[in-house]
Amino acid sequence: MEFQDRVLRCVDCSAEFVWTVGEQQFFADKNFKNEPKRCKACKGKRASRPAGGPAARERVETTTTCSACGKETTVPFRPTQGRPVFCKECFQSRKFAGAGGV
Repeated sequence: MEFQDRVLRCVDCSAEFVWTVGEQQFFADKNFKNEPKRCKACKGKRASRPAGGPAARERVETTTTCSACGKETTVPFRPTQGRPVFCKECFQSRKFAGAGGV
């Protein structure tokens, strides 16, 4: 397949940028199916922003009672009704107890 430089339009800033023959060959070698959507400047801005962006959820800390030992503990999620919740120690012991039967 013979490639030629192509002019594309960035989806973020609408600026035109050149997709070079070398870049197209790289995409073909890697079996990438889609052509680039962003110019180098917008691609760099997008890559440097924090993971999750503005939609990143806050971490929830919930105080609850361990279903196994009855000790008060804090878990990094909101427990679902009807499902057991374990303190770190009970969780670890259950995790390693079940590992041998695989």
